[in-house]
Amino acid sequence: MNVPEPFSAADDQPPAMAAVRRFTVLTVNTHKGFTALNRRFILPELREAVRSVSADVVFLQEVHGTHEHHPRRYSNWPTMPQYEFLADTLWPQFAYGRNAVYPAGDHGNALLSKFQIIRHDNLDVSISGHENRGILHCVLRLPGDGPELHAICVHLGLRETHRNEQLKLLVQRLEELPTDAPVIVAGDFNDWRQRADALLKPCGLREVFAEHHGKPARSFPARMPALRLDRIYVRNLKASHPKVLAARPWSHLSDHAPLSVEIEL
Repeated sequence: MNVPEPFSAADDQPPAMAAVRRFTVLTVNTHKGFTALNRRFILPELREAVRSVSADVVFLQEVHGTHEHHPRRYSNWPTMPQYEFLADTLWPQFAYGRNAVYPAGDHGNALLSKFQIIRHDNLDVSISGHENRGILHCVLRLPGDGPELHAICVHLGLRETHRNEQLKLLVQRLEELPTDAPVIVAGDFNDWRQRADALLKPCGLREVFAEHHGKPARSFPARMPALRLDRIYVRNLKASHPKVLAARPWSHLSDHAPLSVEIEL
């Protein structure tokens, strides 16, 4: 089990703001800042694209926390962790869940937020001897007197048997939450056979693209999406205007097309 990381942003309550009832969510597998097939390092371009969406909460998968060798190879490699570089000045709150650790560095999931992250922990869902995977669970305080928002960033395994076990761990976490708590679960499910919806439906989760279009979104590969790998689920929330960001520049910034949706309390 991974030990929860300390918050990467100030823990103090931000200045008083008007109550928020509607906000935008974005999820993107950053592919560690490289284009498909690792041909080019494009994290600066990816940051500009993420900024252009003006999302309030951003779910990130495959972000580097550290890497020993890349700064010597790429002149534009940031001096800070990738998630902090992407947060820039737009997302004052961010959290990181380290999933994979190796001699040269580490990578995992991250959450960027314009709202206060009051606590978070990283659930290690790795299957022994195989891929390192995690579920980053953040609790957000939105301005106003509304309930706490649970934002869960997911990156599941490539094997279906592993995903099923990981989904069971996700279900256990969801069952621990208050039944009336607003929840968003988003990320790279690697669920090309579309089995996750049925497993998560008893928990009250609704996939936003399936709800609006009948099926989850095609998100992989980014340049010509064919497989439905990425998801955004909600519980006790309204979702509208789900979008697949598959046009340029997104189609050339990762191997996954990002997904966005508007959320209303």
